[in-house]
Amino acid sequence: MITGFEGFLGSNLTRALLPSGAGIFGLDIRVRRKDTILTPADYKKIKVIKGSVTDYKLLEKIIVKNKINVIFHLAAEAIVGKCHADPLKAFSTNVKGTWNLLEACRKAGTVQEIVIASSDKAYGAHKELPYKEDAPLIGRHPYDVSKSCADLIACAYAHTFGLPVAVTRCGNIYGPGDFNFSRIVPDAVRCALTGRQLLVRSDGLFTRDYVFVEDIVNGYITLAEKLRKLGLNGDTFNFSDEDPKTVIELAEMIFRAAGEDPNYRVLNRAKYEIKHQYLLSSKARKTLKWKPRFTIKAGLKRTIAGYKDHLNYKKERGQS
Repeated sequence: MITGFEGFLGSNLTRALLPSGAGIFGLDIRVRRKDTILTPADYKKIKVIKGSVTDYKLLEKIIVKNKINVIFHLAAEAIVGKCHADPLKAFSTNVKGTWNLLEACRKAGTVQEIVIASSDKAYGAHKELPYKEDAPLIGRHPYDVSKSCADLIACAYAHTFGLPVAVTRCGNIYGPGDFNFSRIVPDAVRCALTGRQLLVRSDGLFTRDYVFVEDIVNGYITLAEKLRKLGLNGDTFNFSDEDPKTVIELAEMIFRAAGEDPNYRVLNRAKYEIKHQYLLSSKARKTLKWKPRFTIKAGLKRTIAGYKDHLNYKKERGQS
């Protein structure tokens, strides 16, 4: 089962798993949305379930009835600004949704691997960089705190009840299929391809990891495959390319990769965001034998091509 299967990461993970022949149950609060990389042919191979992870009875029913044995929990309120505007929704989806899922798994007793999608934001702001997995979880704002809490709940279920659950913390994921244009990569790519000026919310000097979605998908699948074999219950893994960039550096790379001169304006209006945040992924590289295959240049090239195809598709269908 993949919760949040129609989102950016969820849709990429779903497509990667389809060739395996596994029976895939996709749960999402919105289904068959227009902006997704999933095709009509893909949907025919998925058992689509519309619903929320805040609905405990629904989760219990899906897991028990279908004898689910592997779960990727990606469903979340993931946009920082939305979480700040509606913290109750953020806490309900991200925190309650996680304990609902884990409790349903505990009761069912059939689930063999659970991978929980967390974030580098769970660490909060630290002076010592890059973040290692043993850094304290000290989120201060709604999204960050929701992820800190969900991580600790996963840890409790692993160590108290022996639930086979592991947590991933990733840098900023980018690539084809991300249609949330409030994020820097899709926004910058769209601006570069359509001749618009990019408006940078921050001062442009915020530093982040940027990891190509295919590398993250590979990390999730690898973790699920090795979770029981290596006894990784309650463990946490950072996934990063260990090549952090400032927002301005990234924006200029995107414009140039699209064959355009950089065109952006710095607004310096960002609030409640951590200024410098990036991860050390040596644990994943050593324990899981995972490493990113895409440099940021190669990833951006694939990303821009994907958005070009998407924009051309929308034009053909008469969409703006």
